Order: sequence, then structure tokens, then C-alpha cells
Amino acid sequence: MPDIIAVTRDGLSLGFPCPTSTNVLAAAEEAGFFLPSVCQHGRCGTCRAKVISGAYELMPHEAPLPPGPGAVLLCRCQPREDLVIELPCRDAQIGRRKVPERHAVVEAVTIAPEGWVALSLLLQREAEYGHAAEFVPGQYMELRIPGTALWQAAAMENLPNEEGRLAFLLPAAPDEALSAWAAAAKRGAEVQLRGPLGKFALDETSPRPRCLVGSGAGLAPLLSMLRHLASLRDRTRVHLIFEAAVAELAFLERSLASLRAGLPQLTVALAPGGAAAALAAQLAKTPAADVYAAGPPLLLAAVHQVALAQDVPEARIRTAPAGGLRDNAAGLLTGA
Repeated sequence: MPDIIAVTRDGLSLGFPCPTSTNVLAAAEEAGFFLPSVCQHGRCGTCRAKVISGAYELMPHEAPLPPGPGAVLLCRCQPREDLVIELPCRDAQIGRRKVPERHAVVEAVTIAPEGWVALSLLLQREAEYGHAAEFVPGQYMELRIPGTALWQAAAMENLPNEEGRLAFLLPAAPDEALSAWAAAAKRGAEVQLRGPLGKFALDETSPRPRCLVGSGAGLAPLLSMLRHLASLRDRTRVHLIFEAAVAELAFLERSLASLRAGLPQLTVALAPGGAAAALAAQLAKTPAADVYAAGPPLLLAAVHQVALAQDVPEARIRTAPAGGLRDNAAGLLTGA
């Protein structure tokens, strides 16, 4: 069985075995190392890394790879011999605790005229975790689609609460397994979850304006952040840019209606999809801001590029891929 040596950005090494039939990310989890990842299915690109030595097979993936030899997605990388891998993260960013596994039931499903699905789940009381919905605004859960071996990441759009309620906002996407299941889900249906996961969170201590950018499923974590700011009665300027079609404006406004009173300083703008110039113009309206972006990889790459061009320091650009499937057919959750 191949052995993996993964070296963090600050020079620390992780060692673990990885069968040739298993991807490196899953093997790391089996060994108790939870590396930064979201979709775990080659779609988001969060688990990018570089193989320094050793032969491997890179399975099909959608997310682009960084330039240069040895670039891989750990969730799609299967070793053929011992590997030495360079990780883009620090040791402190690697989790070493079991990710909570929870159970919930469907409380309500609402489908908007624009096709968006609002899914509300109620967590079941469990001896280890209790009943409350504890998470940081901006985090996500992995939901196992009932009757399948597929897991999909979805961010909460509500706030932590003692009632155990998790609210998700899923864009109209009939080809997405989670959206399709949620649209047809019945009240009381049981759902298995993992999480909360992710480090996408607000810097509450920052005195600078905040610029939130999103598209598609990225709206949910941004709404959770805005609700958090409203609960704090924060009065720092905040600008939301949402990449969408004009037809989605009414839905967006309805989603923000309850926030207007608590965030009178909030401004909102729509940006046409794929229009980098329009995105740059909107980002320029909040100079010297902290930037938070959630959405598909192409949007995140564009936001990152535009923000750097406007002299926003790297440390003040926070991004989070939204959505993604995880295939558990080979038992990838063991030890998680």
C-alpha cells in the first residue's frame, strides 16, 4: 500500500497510508487528518495541491488545476506508489477531530416562482451533540441525499439557534441531485448530515466596509452573514453584489426584505454573469473593503483577481465554493 507524506506550507509533515483504489483526501480523513475541502468530487477546487514525487492517477474533475507539473485535486488523486505532496495550507488549517454526524427531518419546503427551493430541517436530539443548531454564519453542512450514496454541500442561510433549525436556500437546478430531491421532499422525511464544516466567516473586529459577492448557492452563506451583522446591530457599510439574471431581482429583494430594517447601510447590486468589467465596477464602489465571495470557482477566481487589482490584500479576500457532490460508494466517510 502506498504511503503519503503531505507537507504543509509551514513545513510540518503528515504521514498516512493510501490504497491505490482510494483518493488521497479520503485516506487522510481515514487517518484523522481533515484537509481543507468542500465538494470532495472534483468540482470546487478547494483541495488543490502539488505532487512533488511519486506516480499517481488523476481522476476526472471539473475544477481547473493551477499551472505547473504535479498539480492535483486531492479528492481525485489516487496513488500508484509512495507520494510526497505539497499542501497549500498551514498545519493549523487541518482538522484533527471527528466531524459531527447528525440526523434531521424535513420541516418545510417552499418553492419560489423563480425556482429557488427553501428547505428547512429540524435536527434530532442526540446524546453527543444535543439538539441546538450550532455553527458559524457562513459554514455549510454535507447532506446525504436519501436513497443514494451521494453527499452534497449546502450552506445554511439562517443563524445558529437552540431550536435545532437548519435553513437552506437552493437555486433552481433540476440537474443537481440535492435541489431535485429537496423540491420533492415530504415533511417528516429523514436526512443524514455531517458538519458544520468550513472556515468561511466574518471578521467581526474589522472596522472596514465589507463587500459580499455571490452567485447561485453562494447566496445562502452570505445571507447568514448579513443576518449575523443585523443581530449585532453592526453599522459598518456593507455592499452585496449578486451575479444573477435580472429575472432573479424580485427573489433577491424578497430574500433581503427582512434584513433591511436591521441593516439600513446595506446596498445591493446585480452583476451580469461572466462580466468581469461589471464586477470590477461594483467592487470599486466599496473601496478598502474586506471581500467575502461565495459561489462557483469561476466567480471566485474573478473576484480574487479583481480584488487584488484594486490593492485589496490577500488576507482580506475570503472565498468559499458553494455546492458539490460527494460520492460515498466506496465508503469514503469511514473515520471522518
